[in-house]
Order: sequence, then C-alpha cells, then structure tokens
Amino acid sequence: MTTARARSAPRPALAVAGAAVSLALLAAAPAPEPLGIGDRLFPALGNPGYDVLRYDITLRYTGDNTRPLEARTRIAARVTGEPLERLNLDFANGTVREARVDGAEVPWLAAAEDIVLSPERPLPEGKVVDIDIRHTSPTRGARPSGWIRTERDGLVMANQADAAHRVFPSNDHPSDKAGFTFRVTTPAGFTAVASGRRTARRADEATVTRTFRTARPMATELAQVAIGRSLVLRREGPDGLPLRDVIPVGHRAELEPWLRKTSGHLRWMRERVGDYPFATYGLLVAEADLGFALETQTLSLFSVDFFTDPRRPDWHREAVMIHELAHHWFGNSVSPRRWSDLWLNEGHATWYEWLYAAEHGGPSLEALAKRAYQASDAWRRDYGPPARIDVPEDDDKLGIFRPVVYEGGAVALYALRQEIGAEKFGELQRAWVSRHAHGVASTEDFVRLASEVAGEDLSAFLRDWLYGERTPAMPGHPDWRTKPRQG
Repeated sequence: MTTARARSAPRPALAVAGAAVSLALLAAAPAPEPLGIGDRLFPALGNPGYDVLRYDITLRYTGDNTRPLEARTRIAARVTGEPLERLNLDFANGTVREARVDGAEVPWLAAAEDIVLSPERPLPEGKVVDIDIRHTSPTRGARPSGWIRTERDGLVMANQADAAHRVFPSNDHPSDKAGFTFRVTTPAGFTAVASGRRTARRADEATVTRTFRTARPMATELAQVAIGRSLVLRREGPDGLPLRDVIPVGHRAELEPWLRKTSGHLRWMRERVGDYPFATYGLLVAEADLGFALETQTLSLFSVDFFTDPRRPDWHREAVMIHELAHHWFGNSVSPRRWSDLWLNEGHATWYEWLYAAEHGGPSLEALAKRAYQASDAWRRDYGPPARIDVPEDDDKLGIFRPVVYEGGAVALYALRQEIGAEKFGELQRAWVSRHAHGVASTEDFVRLASEVAGEDLSAFLRDWLYGERTPAMPGHPDWRTKPRQG
C-alpha cells in the first residue's frame, strides 16, 4: 500500500436472519465473547484454537453495487489446541442466514465483530472442520466494508488492514494464511476477476459464473474480487508468466502504455530478489477515487487517475508500480507475523521504490534516504519507532500506515546496507524472500537472518534502528542530522 484512506463508523450489532440462533440451546451457556490472537495493534482480530487451510467463497452480484451480495463462505480449518467447544470467526456488517459445522446446523451469536458458533460436541485437536456460513456481504452500511464501489456499478476489494471480515467470515489476521477459491456470479455484461487464476466459467442467458483459485496461500487482507464493466487483457511476461490486466471499458488507449511496462518491472525485480513468487500478475485499474494503490495478491490495485493525472511525473508513477509489485515478495509471499512487523512489508517496498526512482529519473538514493533520515525523529515522536508503532485509535485503524513504517523502514534498510555493504545486503534480501516464501515472518526473524548473512551480531544495531525513540547516527554519513519537529 502506498497511501491510506480513513475508515470510521459506529458499531451496531450484527444482523440476524431466520432461525439461525437457537436461544434454547444457548440459554444455559455462558455468553459468547469476542476473541483475538493478542496482536498488539489489532487485539480483536484472529481467533485462537484453529488454523484455516482453505476458504471457498461464493458471491452473487445483482448488478447494483449499493445492494448486499448474497454469499456463502466455507472454511476448512484444523483444530490446533485444546478441544473447541465454540468456534469464533471474525465477521461483521453482514446478515448471517445459516451456520453449519460438518454439515450440521449450529446455533450462533454475535459478539462485537465475531460470530461464535456452538457445535453439538467439542471439536478435538487435529480435526479438520468444515465450517459453512450463508450470509450477505454488504457494500455499504454503518461499519466500513472492504468493498469499494466504482463509478459504473462495479466493486473492488481493499481489505487492508482490518476489513476482510466485513466482507466474509474469516480468521482475519495475516499470520493465518490459507488457500482461496472464489466463485462469482454476475449478470451477463459484467466481468468478475479474483486473486489467483480462473479455473472455470459457466454461463446461461442471464448470468455468468467464474471460478478462481489461488495456487499459493494468501492472507485475508490481500484477497481481491473485482466486478465491473471491464476488459481483461492477457499477455505473456518474462519466462512465460501469464499477465492479466483488468481495466474499465473505454480506457485502454490511455492505460496501455503503462500496462506494457509490467514485464520490464518484473525483470528488474527478479534481478534483485529472484523469481516472481506467484502464478500470475497484473494491474487492476478502477474508476474510483481511491487515494492509494494496494498490493492485493496477483492483482495490484490502482485508480484510473493514478495513470492519467498529468501532475504526476512518469518516474514517480513507475516507482509506485514497483512498490506494489515488490510487495508480492515482501508482504504477500512473506507476510507479517504481527501487524507490528508491517515495516517489513512497507519498508522493503519503499526501498525498491526508491531504488527504481533513482535509476529512472527521480532523486538519487542518497537524497531520498537523507530526506527520510531528517524527518525520522519527528516520525518516531508522532507515531513510534518503525517496528513498534503506536496503537491507533479504535476509529482509525488505518493509522498504522504512517511514514515511519514506509520511509522510516526504508531508511533503516539504507543504514543496514551502509553497515554491511551492498553485496551482503543484496544477499540478505534474496535469502529473506527464499527462506520465508509463502509463510509468515517477524522482525526477530529478520534480525537473526541479517546477522547470519553478515557474519556478525546485528541485534544491537537493528534494535536501535527499529525500536529506538531517537534515530541513530547514519553509518557513512556522520554529517546527517534529523530536523526538529515543526509546530
């Protein structure tokens, strides 16, 4: 992600439909409670006791992007600890119509932004459970959704950081990655795309159903489903990689020069960190006032005006395209273990954005790093250090996307490169995305690997850069100074 939009809203109770809640069965049991996995920044997200293996999500779109989608989410999850008497799922915004566990209908209740299912018998450790929720997926309402409405009756997803569970029931934390299948039915005349590759298409006179499946695990915050009056443009990238761009009808001529740059961007990144880690890539361009770009998995999301606004220099446009592409190694393949590890995503993506800009008409790498260094103390005072940012306000969870994790993270990487040298730094980058490919990793993992590659203990050096209240002296640049806070 390169910039963020604000989301804030009051939190009414989850809607209830039909006879999904059996009060007789629940009356004697303790009241259900929302659970979380203890993330410092998002304590209510994620749920203990199970590991999601697969999501199978069915969506039916009417053609009106103000109306809720009818949806069904099936989850295969393995119980990982003590027998579970209740199953918590992150879900808010929608109406639950029915809940089943292993085929049997079960009672459920809402608890804050969880729904709590009560199977007839406790679920033992190691069991793979089939969870089946029929629900709606609203595109607007009192709670902000991961859906964004586009100008011509369409939708795109932007779930980062905490909005996926307002689209579909989930274990909504990046540490629990899983396989995804999406089945999306639309009226004829609409196009649907999703993360992964299309595996099936079925049409009748009125509707089209398309199925997409990911080949690699994905965090919920990276899921993408886009629906609209769109063109899907296919071409071949480096080494035969299938490229898929999705653009609004009527914009091909102005967007085509930018779409053609993807192959070169992929080659540029591959030279620095190794092979692209997924089975397909492309740009998803939306007619919407996004105010950000976003690295949804296999489809990087941009707005039309990002490419058409004449005030943006071309080098900057391409550098941001590199930023979102770089996330497919840093953030999408190697995902954060905790949200406090966000700098590993954004700092690295910003690093490659800087590097590309410096090589293609933008400011030099040293100039970009110096400017960030000068601002670093003020960022740390305002937001906390890169690897331990301040907890955001409840109504501003996107407050985690601050300069200190972007440029602040990148300037810490610049300092590391200055300390260990460009050759070792490049070796570290390649080792990081190889060792943790398609998994999750933490700041502590990065510090250990950096020390291993460098052949010296870097824990004190990186602790000061990543956790210090003040910015350390920059190796090789004793004359650099941070600027005092203004205002």
